[in-house]
Amino acid sequence: MDFKLTEDRQMLSDTLRRYLADQYNFETRNGLIETAPYHSPAKWAELSELGLIGAFVPEDQGGFGGAGFDITTVFEELGRGLCPEPILATLMSVRAAADCGAEQLVEDMIAGTKRLTFAVFEPDADSLPLIRTSADKSGDGWVLNGRKSVVYGLPGADGALVAARTEAGVGLFLVDSPETIDYAMIDGGGAGELILDSAAATCISEDTGNIIEAALDAGRLALCAEAVGVMEVLVGMTVDYLKQRKQFGRPIASFQALQHRAVDMAIEIEQCRAITILAASKLATDEAGKYVAMAKNLIGRTGLLISEESIQLHGGIGMTWEYPGSHYAKRLSMIDHQLGDRYAQLHRVMAA
Repeated sequence: MDFKLTEDRQMLSDTLRRYLADQYNFETRNGLIETAPYHSPAKWAELSELGLIGAFVPEDQGGFGGAGFDITTVFEELGRGLCPEPILATLMSVRAAADCGAEQLVEDMIAGTKRLTFAVFEPDADSLPLIRTSADKSGDGWVLNGRKSVVYGLPGADGALVAARTEAGVGLFLVDSPETIDYAMIDGGGAGELILDSAAATCISEDTGNIIEAALDAGRLALCAEAVGVMEVLVGMTVDYLKQRKQFGRPIASFQALQHRAVDMAIEIEQCRAITILAASKLATDEAGKYVAMAKNLIGRTGLLISEESIQLHGGIGMTWEYPGSHYAKRLSMIDHQLGDRYAQLHRVMAA
């Protein structure tokens, strides 16, 4: 089986890698993640112009990609560049809107003129069956009541696609200019709490649970690919440090015990890459949820291992704010918790 990228995906990957290296270096990132909206709207618009959002949607729905490998191509590069832009929220929003037939929303998001976030989970609800946010008809429109927690990309968003319970099931609603409580995550990037107190909403679909789950799985796949990119850079930095750091008159990379630990990390990355490729190949099938859960479970376990190993092999410098490695390690830890940690994914695998 040929795992090489197609010509179009390779071009997208190369373009995104060059852009992040030239326009979005580590200093630029650190200058953004300390103040709201915890990203750069101008840079987000430039990334949209590169075609990132269109790559998440099939051609018959207004995009030019939409396959699992289009998602992994983009997010692996975002991971390598440690980019805090709210692309994850946009990915889930645009795919859900496209599957619901909301053509105008999809067109606006692909063009970069409208940025939406995807609000599903609640303080006491980490899955669709537990959702308590309610949607009720009010005249010609709808009103929502409830609260959404840790909504990624919420600061500065133009609106939110909100999952809420209706008489028909779990529906999807558009809320413009919602009431929010914004904050930064520990690894960079923004999130927030969405307060819905008789909030006016536009109904996208009254019963769309399967579409919401599919969008969440696309987001989980994206996180797996991002983690692979993060791991690759972090292990590379660790190996470079081992070659430079000297002890007893020679580089510590010459010590066999440390070589074994570095090799073990490299092997773990290839296992993560392989299972992410498998999950990407299954994204359009009925078994997508199972394979994505398998991938994210392994990614969560491996991310913790590589974060700890890289910091230990670096020593004290590996924990400092000024050293990029500490930020890559924090991002790996956060990826495990986003959209369901390794334990939640294990339960999904068992249920499947």
